Order: sequence, then C-alpha cells, then structure tokens
Amino acid sequence: MDGALGTELERRGIPTPLPLWSAQALLDSPDTVRSIHEEYVRAGADIVTACTFRATPRALAKVGKAGEVERLIRRAVSLAREAANRARGSREILIAGALAPLEDCYRPDLAPPPEQAEREHAEQVVRLGRAGVDVILIETMNTIAEAKAALRGAKPSGLPVMVSFICKNEREILSGEPLADAVRAVEPFKPDVILVNCVPPEIVVGCLEEMARTTRVPTGCYPNVGHADMVAGSWAFDSAWTPDRFAAASPKWVARGAQVIGGCCGTSADYIRALRLTLPAVLVE
Repeated sequence: MDGALGTELERRGIPTPLPLWSAQALLDSPDTVRSIHEEYVRAGADIVTACTFRATPRALAKVGKAGEVERLIRRAVSLAREAANRARGSREILIAGALAPLEDCYRPDLAPPPEQAEREHAEQVVRLGRAGVDVILIETMNTIAEAKAALRGAKPSGLPVMVSFICKNEREILSGEPLADAVRAVEPFKPDVILVNCVPPEIVVGCLEEMARTTRVPTGCYPNVGHADMVAGSWAFDSAWTPDRFAAASPKWVARGAQVIGGCCGTSADYIRALRLTLPAVLVE
C-alpha cells in the first residue's frame, strides 16, 4: 500500500484544518494531492488510497459544502488515477476508496447508531463506485459496531473490501473492545483483508499475532510514525522511526502473516520505497 496523505500535506505546509482534514486539499491544492499519489506509485506502491477519508456529506455539511460531495469524490479518485497512470509503468495500480469513521477516528464515543452509520456508509460506497475505485478500504475503524455497519454498506457494491482497525494496544481496538472480537465480528462479511492501521510500529507484531490466532482471512498492517498532538491540532512526527528502521521491522510483520503492508500517518514515499526494497527479499526467502 501507499503511505500517509493527510500528514504528508501537513509536512508540505498545505492547510488541513478539521473537520475536512485532508479533503480540504481537494478544494485548495489538488495538484499537491496528485503529486503525493504519484510519488507513492514511483516509490513502489501497488495500492493508492484516494483522498476520500473526510470527503463525506457529514464532514462537508459542517463547512456548508454538503452539495460538493459528488464532485469532490470524483476529483479525489481522478487525481489518484491520473497519478497512477503517469507513474506506474507496466504495473497494475489499484485505487482504493477510503471509508473512514463518520465522526472522529480518535473518538469512538462519537460513533453514530449502527443503522444510521450503515445508511451513510452505503451511500458513500455508491459514490466511490461511480467514481471508479477498484477497492473499498474501510479504515481506522474504532468500534466493532461501525466496522460492521460499514461492511454491510460496502458488500452490495461487489467490489473487493478491506477493513482495518485502529488499536489502543496489541489486544484492544480504540473503543476498548477486544481485537479478537472485532476480527470475529467482521469475518461473516467475508472481507478480502483484515488489517490494523494508525498504530505504533511497536505493537504491530502483537496485533498481527492476535489476528492470526483468530482468523484465516488474509491480514495486513499500515502503522503510523509519531502521534497526533491533540492540543496543537497537528501531527508530531517521530524522527527516531526512519524509513530504514520502519522497513527493517517489516519482515517480522510478514512472518506474522501480513500480506498487505503500507504506512499510515507520519510516513512518506521514502518509507514505501524502503519497504519495497526490503520486502521482495523477505518474500523470496
């Protein structure tokens, strides 16, 4: 997979204010969004995630732009597709449509009721499908209920679906619910991959081991580097986790069963390039 988009925009000085976060760049800096996607493809990413994490009616309504959702979804997918076509060479690049928690990914207590969540996620999946995504990426899910609601909304599309949880430690997702319970809860929906994301690299092995004990569905991970500074409203980058160190940890992820690997907040094309250089040797062995 590719790496971060929102924090990479922040690193480049592009404003990403809440509630839109990375989606603000679809309005203000679309060329930068395309450029970041292109860098990830050139670095070796096979899956590029379109800038749809916060391009939802719920988020856009908070800034008086709910009517812009269709146009921005099409723009986000088009930018990712253009970048892939420019940089892919002969490789096939899949465009993933991000389906995020409807409220704050760090606030599981704000999750809407499941029926409402399913309806909103289903409507968003239809928009993503019309825009031409290849994969639905349900990511940073912080409650079992919303993950199930998103899957119920996504499966009728007929597209491949990946679902990913944000965890507070090796055994619990952010809501405090057991990761094993979360995995068991989504299995009946037959996701193509179950992952963890936006978690510190230090806990990835434990998360993957917990998932491996629970499911035979393919698993994966895309950890972050650093942490959210909730007071400053920005990302605190961690210089100790260099691209080389990040990539050096990845063979242990593969050994624990990870079949899809990438980077989340704080990572950049350098991290994906380092992964790409490290993992082929691991897979050959």
